[in-house]
Amino acid sequence: MRMTNPPMDADTGMRSREFSKQSRSSFSRRDWVLAIVLLVVTLIAYSPAWNGKPIWDDDEHLTRPDLRSLNGLVQIWTHLGTTHQYYPVVHTIFWIEHWIWGDTPLGYHLTNILLHVAAALLLVRILRELQVPGRWVAGAVFALHPVQVESVAWISELKNTLSGLFFLSSILFYLGFDRTRKRGGYFAALGLFCLGLLSKSVIAILPATILVAFWWERGRLSWKRDVLPLMPFFTIGISGGFFTAWVERTFVGAQGPAFQLSIIERILIAGRAFWFYLSKLFWPTHLIFIYPQWDVSQAVWWQYLFPIAVLLLFVALWMLRQKCRGPLAAFLFFIGMLFPVLGFLNVFPFIYSIVADHFQYLACIGIITLTAAGLGLFVAAAPPWVRRTGMATCFILTAVLVGLTWQQTRMYRDEETLWRITLSRNSDCWMAHNNLASLLLKSGRLDEAIVHYEETLAKRPDPERAHYNLAAAFEAAGKTDHAIEHYRMALEMRPDYADAHYNLGGVFARNGQIDEAITEYEETLKLQPNDANAHNNLGNALVQKSRLQEAIDHYRAALQSRGDDSGIQFNLGHALAREGQMDDAIVHYRAALSIQPDNVEARYELGSAFLQKGQAEDAIVCYQEVLAIRPDHIQAHTNLGNLFLQKGEMAKAIAQYEKSLAIFPQDVVAQTDLAWVLATCSDGSLRDGRRALELARSANELSSGKDPFVLHCLAAAYAETDQFSNAVQTAEKAMQLASETGNQGLAKALTREMEFYKSGLPYRRNAK
Repeated sequence: MRMTNPPMDADTGMRSREFSKQSRSSFSRRDWVLAIVLLVVTLIAYSPAWNGKPIWDDDEHLTRPDLRSLNGLVQIWTHLGTTHQYYPVVHTIFWIEHWIWGDTPLGYHLTNILLHVAAALLLVRILRELQVPGRWVAGAVFALHPVQVESVAWISELKNTLSGLFFLSSILFYLGFDRTRKRGGYFAALGLFCLGLLSKSVIAILPATILVAFWWERGRLSWKRDVLPLMPFFTIGISGGFFTAWVERTFVGAQGPAFQLSIIERILIAGRAFWFYLSKLFWPTHLIFIYPQWDVSQAVWWQYLFPIAVLLLFVALWMLRQKCRGPLAAFLFFIGMLFPVLGFLNVFPFIYSIVADHFQYLACIGIITLTAAGLGLFVAAAPPWVRRTGMATCFILTAVLVGLTWQQTRMYRDEETLWRITLSRNSDCWMAHNNLASLLLKSGRLDEAIVHYEETLAKRPDPERAHYNLAAAFEAAGKTDHAIEHYRMALEMRPDYADAHYNLGGVFARNGQIDEAITEYEETLKLQPNDANAHNNLGNALVQKSRLQEAIDHYRAALQSRGDDSGIQFNLGHALAREGQMDDAIVHYRAALSIQPDNVEARYELGSAFLQKGQAEDAIVCYQEVLAIRPDHIQAHTNLGNLFLQKGEMAKAIAQYEKSLAIFPQDVVAQTDLAWVLATCSDGSLRDGRRALELARSANELSSGKDPFVLHCLAAAYAETDQFSNAVQTAEKAMQLASETGNQGLAKALTREMEFYKSGLPYRRNAK
């Protein structure tokens, strides 16, 4: 804001008619040229981030698959907790953007940049309306200052650029209303203010900033003309602020030990933050995505200097107000816009850093405008050669800002670059260590991930989460003992850590420690009774212990939470089949297939269930469908061969057995079944005694001579090749093993077959 005040009407204290007419004039051709130049230069400055990949919490803000329908759009507006924060206008824009360009980053980044440029141009227009000198310098600095990079290059911070657009648009319309007193302008300003609050509630301070502008312009405020019309704005703004504070505590997590600060500590934070943000505006070096966390203590004397200095600055500006109101107005705007993030209110990012560049996206307007206005007044009053020097200085300043912004923007190319640069500037940042480790874990760089998780553990204020992440890394690296150790350490610190119980159960299950796995899954369900994954995995563990009915109960409980899960439907069907409840098993296998038609195992088990029920034709259809999807499914080929064998379709049976062996030549079941058909088939054109003997011998060797059914087939192969003494000896051994294992059906069959062998005849299976 400029250092002097605009001309006043002597009687009313209002702007003169001539001044109002001048302020309403539209942009000149020069202004439009400057606007285009500013757009182009800003696009160039932000070019490294044009195709920047989503970072950090972008995935929580970009529209999830379950919200991409019209019903999802309704949920964005009507259901708290559906989105990361309740800013429905922002998430509506994301919803629209997804329909336009899907997941392509370029569209999201260009939207942020264009909104930012539009905000800069609105700032120029507002300063023109208020007749503040240096307005184009202010607009350019706002657009190109590197502290703005975090708000513009980070997709999630559409919250800032969009709310900033509504904020400045509302002010512009309200200034028009103040001049004309037309209701249209008033309600347009109010509507834009509401849209801004639904984009980011930090703009709740808008009505106070308007009053500051009026006070700067007129030197005093009128209750009827200035304050009263803004009361609806104050009411809505205060309500929005309280609502957002409640959402931050309830849904985002802005509560706990990190926020248990005394009023003195909050004042110390506020004073230090004020000077921090001011310093970054005038000396924007060492900008970091996450700044070092401050150790705030009311026992440290020098920390009191910050709020004392702020108070002294305010007193000095207050005393100066009679001569020049601009500096005090700029101060009030700056500190007012920063107020929500100065430490007096709980904001979730305070967990890892008290300050952040994007917190001063709009607040910086006050200081930038004051500086630009001061420069404009100085240049206007200076000799011509000084003016030329001043203009050259502005161009140099712009070029420097473009370079700094371009350099700062490069760190937003992808998330790994962001975290590595953050750590190069803030090596103690546990959040950067943790998030980089997560990226490395996903990409399979396990050893490096473990190193960063260990750094996180050493620095993180909530070590149980660090132990959990480190355990996950050890688990992925196959170091299960270390994983178990760290999961248990996390649980010692936080016994109600449901995710740790769940993951520990998974480690135990994969280690074959089923009883321990069951215990951990049960602990998970005590804490999260509706956890479908825990119910499902507990069911799997119980099946391994043959506790089938308990498993069935847990699978059913899982389906209550997630009935559209093909895997759970399959698991329930499999447990029911093992329990002998074939009709119910078939129902759930079919349910699994209706959800996931290409679920091969569900289709295979459905065929097996039909086979158990004696529905051979239905089983054949299922196995053929399995093979249409996965031609290398050995069990499907073998079972299909058995079904054709039962039907007497020997050629088809042989073909299926051959396909099984082509896939896995050492498959004992396929070798045995094919050997039996080749040795006993009544169709001489299909019999092949030598091949049968070769297959039976191989199967017998693979089974160590201890499988009575393999020996049964080997005996038939010996008989087919006229080796009847070997056939008898082998059949007798098979009969002995069958009797020992209680297979009386096989023993009876061998008794009948040996009569053929002792008579010097091979055994024949009659074709139907």
